[in-house]
Amino acid sequence: MSEGLFHNHHGGWEPHHDDGAALSDASDSSDTSGEALAVSDACGVHPELRHLPAGCQGLARPAGRRGETRVLGLALAITLTFLVVEVVGSFVTGSLALLADAGHMLTDAGALGMALFASWIATRKATASMSYGYHRAEIVAALFNAAALIALAGYIVVESWHRFREPQEVWTGPMLVVAVIGLFVNLMAAWLLMRSQADGLNVQAALYHVAGDALGSLAAIGAGLAMHLWGVWIADPLASVVVAVVVLLGALRLLRISVDILLEGTPAHVDLARLQGALCEVEGVASVHDLHVWALSSGICAMSCHARLEPAADGRLALAKMTQLLGKRFGVEHTTIQVEQLPAEAPAALVGSDFSGEGL
Repeated sequence: MSEGLFHNHHGGWEPHHDDGAALSDASDSSDTSGEALAVSDACGVHPELRHLPAGCQGLARPAGRRGETRVLGLALAITLTFLVVEVVGSFVTGSLALLADAGHMLTDAGALGMALFASWIATRKATASMSYGYHRAEIVAALFNAAALIALAGYIVVESWHRFREPQEVWTGPMLVVAVIGLFVNLMAAWLLMRSQADGLNVQAALYHVAGDALGSLAAIGAGLAMHLWGVWIADPLASVVVAVVVLLGALRLLRISVDILLEGTPAHVDLARLQGALCEVEGVASVHDLHVWALSSGICAMSCHARLEPAADGRLALAKMTQLLGKRFGVEHTTIQVEQLPAEAPAALVGSDFSGEGL
């Protein structure tokens, strides 16, 4: 059985050689065996495939990252500006709901700062020591964001418990003014983040923070009205608990996604069995095994597998079709496919085998 190892990068298919042998021109050989699969033209593209659209675009995502950086920077500026107002308002009015929201805003500022740094560093090019680049920096920042949100939720619940036991009067007039301004500021920041159409995990994390702040402002407004109109002082810690629960739920979801990516789990949108079946339907592919799909970062998926080809199959053509299928149907942007050309007299059991070692 002959073998050839290929990976897709920026729409081209490049052979990998352990011995470092130089590539020769495709015109030097017409053989379709595995040895011929190690032959590439100058562009690394099968001559019959030049008319086809390019497949996945490798790992680069600089334009989207620059958009994320601009949006996150603007959201950070808005958050820091209102943070000062809310901290002063919480001390002047004595409102725990405002203090909880101010603490959330402080966490937001730190989270947005980390997200901004991660978005910037992810644009740096890959190096010999960091061959995948710095895309995982986004996930590490999101993980810290989730941990900070969980800690904040716990703090709010503890403080609310003390207020339940000993309710305190609140200066409701200024509290309502600050809460209304806070709601407007958070809605504006959320609008900026959603309008950016950026799908990075850091933007999602920032949106969770801002949404939690908006909810905190709404809760503070409701609590302020209840205290101002009816003297229900327990409304302040009650509103704080509601905010803490919502913040905690968002943090746990963010934590789950971050940990799943760090553990290189299969992305949620990829059905591994369905993907394997689709690859086996490609003309010339006899079976697929040792299949692994993981996420390098949010929106950047990678895959590796072994593909057994039928004896008469055109390896380069089958490889191109598999790569384009993975990009268009499954959103897998970086692929490494080891091609194994079956001999003419391959046993039926070998042709139909889908399992070998680890993975599917």
